Amino acid sequence: MARSPVNPRFTPKAGSKSKTAASVPLRQIGISTAPADEDVVSEVLEGEFSQQPGIYTDAATGVSTVSVYAPLPQSKVAETRALLTRTIAALRAKGHELRPGRVSIRTVPPQDWSESWKRHFKPIEIGPSLLVKPTWSRRAARRDQQVVLLDPGLSFGTGQHATTNFCLTQVAALRKAAHPPTLMDMGTGSGILAIAAAKLGYARVEAFDFDLDCVRITAENAALNGVETEVRPYFADVTKLPARTRDQFDVVCANLISDLLIAHRDRILARVRPGGSVVLAGILATQFSEVATAYGAAGWKRVRAKTDREWRSGLFRRR
Repeated sequence: MARSPVNPRFTPKAGSKSKTAASVPLRQIGISTAPADEDVVSEVLEGEFSQQPGIYTDAATGVSTVSVYAPLPQSKVAETRALLTRTIAALRAKGHELRPGRVSIRTVPPQDWSESWKRHFKPIEIGPSLLVKPTWSRRAARRDQQVVLLDPGLSFGTGQHATTNFCLTQVAALRKAAHPPTLMDMGTGSGILAIAAAKLGYARVEAFDFDLDCVRITAENAALNGVETEVRPYFADVTKLPARTRDQFDVVCANLISDLLIAHRDRILARVRPGGSVVLAGILATQFSEVATAYGAAGWKRVRAKTDREWRSGLFRRR
C-alpha cells in the first residue's frame, strides 16, 4: 500500500527537506501479545504507521510480536512508546487481554533492513503477463511475461500487499495492445504500478507521491527496469491537486486511505478520461461501503471488487 500525507510524523511535509535512512534511524516498533490478539495489535500499528505489520511467533513461549519498520527520530521514541502504551491500556479497558502487551522500539542496523527484504520479498506472478521480483532472485519469466525488478528500500509497494496486488492485477487487465492506455499512479510508493504499466505497453505513465524519498526511489526503480523515459515520477499532494484539469488518463490508480479517497473524490475523478477507470485501494473492508457510496453518488459504479483479509479494493467506471 502506498503512503499518504495523513501521518506527518513519518512523511516529510511539502517543501521540507527529505529525511533518509542516513539521517533518521530506522526503528523496529513492536508490541508483544497473545496470538489471539494479533489482529487487534496489527490494526493499532497499521493505523499509526500506515503500513501492514509483520508477525513473529515464538514457538517456545507462544508470544507473538507484531512489528512495523519506520524512520523515527530519537526525539519521537519516548512519545511513540507512550502513545502505544496508552492505546494498549484503552483496548484492555474495552475487554481485550493483550498480554503481555510490551512495547519495544529497536534501532535496526542498515544491513539488517536490506537482509530482511531478501527474506520476505519473494517473486510474485500477476496472471500470465507480469512477474515482479527482487534483483537478487533468479526466477525466470514465462514466455511473453514482462518482468518488473524491484528493490523498494524504505518505500512501500512490492506487490505482496493485498491492495498493491489488486492494483497490479487491474493494470494488467486494462492494458490494450491496439490502443495503449495511459495511467496515473497516485501515491506511487516504490513505483511498482507505474513501472508495471510501462512494461505492459501503456502509452503514457505518470506517478506522484507526497514522500520525496518515494519519488526518488521510483525514479531509481524505473531506471533499473529500463523505463525511465516512459515513467514520469514527481512530488505532489493529492489534497492540493487542482480541482479541475484537462490532463486526464484512461486508468487512475489511487492506492490511498479511505479518508483521502472520500474527501478528495472529485480531484481524483477529474483526472479520469471519459470511458476510463479508477482503481481504489488501501481501504479497510469495514470502510469500503462508505467509499463505494461516495463514488456512487458521483455517478460511478463498482465494476469489480476483491476482499483480502481486512482489505477491500475496487475498480469503478462512470455509469
